[in-house]
Amino acid sequence: MAPSFDQLSDHDLQEEEDEIDFSDLQQRYDVRLEEGLETFIVIDGLPVVNSEQKPKLVKFLMKRLASAGRIKDGEESVYMPMNEQGVSEGFAFVEYQTPEQATSAIKQLHGTALDKKHTLSVNKLTDIEKYGREGKIDDEYVAPEIPEFTEREHLRWWLADPNARDQFVMFRGDNVGVYWNNKKDNPETIVDRKHWTQLFVRWSPQGTYLASMHQQGVQIWAGQSFSRVRQFPHPFVSLMEFSPNENYLTTWSKDPIVVDPEGKGPLTIDEEGKHIVIWDVKTGKPLRSFVAYDLPVPPPLGDAPPLKAKPQWPAFKWSADEKYVARMKPGESISVYELPRMNLLDKTSIKIEGIQEFEWAPATVQRDGPKVYEQLLSYWTPELGSNPAKVGLMSIPSKEIVRTRNLFNVTEARLHWQSDAKFICVKVDRHSKSKKSLATNLEIFRIKEKGVPVEVVDSLKDTVINFAWEPKGDRFVLITAGEAVPGSNVLPKTAVSFFAPEKTKGNITGPFKLVKTFDKKNSNGIYWSPKGRFVVVATVSVQQHSDIDFYDLDYEGDKPDDQKDMASNLMLINTEDHYGMTDVEWDPTGRYVVTSASMWTHQMENGYRMWTFSGTMLAEQPTEKFKQLHWRPRPPTLLSKDEQRNVRRNLREYSREFDEVDREMEESADQAVVDARRRLYAEWFSYLRSAREEVAEEREDLGIPDPEQEQMKRVRTKSGDGTQADEQVIEEVVDEVLEETEEVVG
Repeated sequence: MAPSFDQLSDHDLQEEEDEIDFSDLQQRYDVRLEEGLETFIVIDGLPVVNSEQKPKLVKFLMKRLASAGRIKDGEESVYMPMNEQGVSEGFAFVEYQTPEQATSAIKQLHGTALDKKHTLSVNKLTDIEKYGREGKIDDEYVAPEIPEFTEREHLRWWLADPNARDQFVMFRGDNVGVYWNNKKDNPETIVDRKHWTQLFVRWSPQGTYLASMHQQGVQIWAGQSFSRVRQFPHPFVSLMEFSPNENYLTTWSKDPIVVDPEGKGPLTIDEEGKHIVIWDVKTGKPLRSFVAYDLPVPPPLGDAPPLKAKPQWPAFKWSADEKYVARMKPGESISVYELPRMNLLDKTSIKIEGIQEFEWAPATVQRDGPKVYEQLLSYWTPELGSNPAKVGLMSIPSKEIVRTRNLFNVTEARLHWQSDAKFICVKVDRHSKSKKSLATNLEIFRIKEKGVPVEVVDSLKDTVINFAWEPKGDRFVLITAGEAVPGSNVLPKTAVSFFAPEKTKGNITGPFKLVKTFDKKNSNGIYWSPKGRFVVVATVSVQQHSDIDFYDLDYEGDKPDDQKDMASNLMLINTEDHYGMTDVEWDPTGRYVVTSASMWTHQMENGYRMWTFSGTMLAEQPTEKFKQLHWRPRPPTLLSKDEQRNVRRNLREYSREFDEVDREMEESADQAVVDARRRLYAEWFSYLRSAREEVAEEREDLGIPDPEQEQMKRVRTKSGDGTQADEQVIEEVVDEVLEETEEVVG
């Protein structure tokens, strides 16, 4: 008979409890506990204060906490424990209204400075409970082992090349290789790896990293051995882009992210279902993730099938100083985020009804008048009802509208910033009232001049299909095309026009004037040298034509009369051809340009050709399954403007030194060939001499006389007076055939 409750001892009660399985109840309780504590965060790294200083610290801390979300009960939800000595322990517990706000606080505040001496460390309360509960925290502190210092490879080692050579990466077949450019000679291989990438490769903007694309994500490589520096796990990633200063990386996949249920890797539940991730390159950690926006698709014409939506790429655009990054919600707004915390500027997006495109100024602008720090971005909106189309300039972070321009009868507009942010050209395609014809005019905003005046270039007869500013310069090139003949497969002829400012006194750039137009062309691509002055205008990805025209805008010959007042001296210096050409790319110095034919476009005559800036072909490299070739960019020069001017001033002297180095390299290459031939010649005669010595020894052992010695004759001649004259030795060498065989082939 079982004992009654009163008869059970404490020991018996404990045994009864041990036999009962509470795992299901405990599991439910744990889930509820975690769900209830998801709104709590723990803040470490706070100053140690007494009870009198505590309210002041809490009030100061509240200002930082409020930037991420709403605290549940104000200051009462900030619990800061005090010890027996009456001072704080350097940490506090905070409760937000929602778990999402708590997560946002961790992302925004973790690792940020509270003041000059204190850096905040922010974590979820449930994380601390979870990791500690499972025995992952030891009761006793064990000092970590500090690994020995190992020197790493310099990330920009290639800049120390004594011959100042540049590198390029080439993807062909399954192989990716990095090479030194040796001009006329075959490129020198630095590294060549099979299956280095699955999609494509890309250099970072300043050449520090080489990025490869994989099904699991993006990897970046650097150093002389091109070892892996960082991994960015983003499943099925298909697009990526670096920020201008290489501090951040954006990745995109059409498939939403599915997070590992075991929590492995840097991606968390916050990235679940997102398409875009912005990463910190130095730490490899995600800063924030987003759902992708597609670009608006125009309605189909007639019975044509509907067009497929294209992803908005680049999805995010960076300010010149990388303090801000922005994205556009087509037709609605621009969202500007502050880096590195990735918090929305002023906690709200900028509403711009109908917005179609925006672009940051590529350099920090110095306008006439404002003395405050700012970054500029430009945007345009189409005609909406009775409202005209509009181009606007906005100052960030103030969000002040600096300049607007109303436009009418607009079909399309494109924004083109000059590299120094001195100008922005808005290419406006206008339709006639009947909407049967198009024409283009250029609206050029002069950013640095007072009031940002706008100059209009409307002397264009046809539609502009391509436009490009000169890097670091004031000139531009455009290509226009007439209307295609209905029902014809022949593309309309194009015209290439060059514009330059008129000469003026002082630093003010004069009005832009047409320098010259070259008609009856097939060109569709403009490729400026990164140093300006030289430009290649080519016909790419067109089966019928593959022209390459090399132009010099500062030709050193006589200047034509029609260019006397222009800041240019235009000359077509060479015309070449590369059948099947799909890509054109200049090296970072502007000395060489590569044209290539990629198998991604067609399967005919794939490979590349290398040219000088003036159009002289240096190398032709047909390459099976050639896909892409990219020059390795260089970081900005460390020379001051005065030092750069000094280099240009003494360029002829430096050119002689470089010519001498080139000559020595060519001579060393020729000498290497001669030395190789001499080595083979010496090896042959050494072998021949040893073979003859062996034959002579065998003859001597067999008692056979040497035929060469038998035929040696010594002739003595005497002078007329009977005295002995000089001796003359005549050697006659006779080849003896030891063995001969005859073999009939075929």
